[in-house]
Amino acid sequence: MKTFVYEYLAASVKNEESGGRMRWYPWHSADYRYNHILNVVNLAETIAEREGADIDVARVAALFHDIAKLDADQEVHAEEGARVAREYLESHGEFPESFVDQVCKAVEDHSYQGDLSRLSKEAQSLIEADMLDKVGANGTALMLLRMGYEARTHMAAAEMVDRVLERGKDASSRVQSETAQDIAHRRLKRVKWFREWLEEEVPEMDAEPSGSPRGGRH
Repeated sequence: MKTFVYEYLAASVKNEESGGRMRWYPWHSADYRYNHILNVVNLAETIAEREGADIDVARVAALFHDIAKLDADQEVHAEEGARVAREYLESHGEFPESFVDQVCKAVEDHSYQGDLSRLSKEAQSLIEADMLDKVGANGTALMLLRMGYEARTHMAAAEMVDRVLERGKDASSRVQSETAQDIAHRRLKRVKWFREWLEEEVPEMDAEPSGSPRGGRH
């Protein structure tokens, strides 16, 4: 399955005349998207196991959740991903119909923005895992990488880390399982430490974009 997912992502980029949707940012490349998927698989497994969800359903749904991310519009990539997952599962092996339905429903629901308690535990595990991968060390590294692609200097690092903190706070307010809340708390704490470390060692890090220091800093 992993090979199929990676090859599908790579083909999605290769087949685009423009080089793939937003490929000029590395996190919209096949390699980044596949790495994100694997991160979400690991997180979804952890959440599903601790919260009593079906681990196999959560794992497979996580593997397919962003398979259509590079060749479908954002608004419909979840539905398209569910379609690809169903085609694959129904043509490879002898998976029970109920298993296929659960996986595809979780993939289809992973972009849901409402109350997560309305969804299956497997879909909830997937959504929480998807949000959590964007915070913490991975999210911070990607935000710092983004500075270079936006031709910004390292002095914007604190601002970029603040974006990770805001994203983490949003995720913390939305996740519902105790496992996801615990992971979010630990990841946010580490990002806060890194933000404080930057300010402590680089006095001008918290300066205004123009370069002039804020009042009270000198």
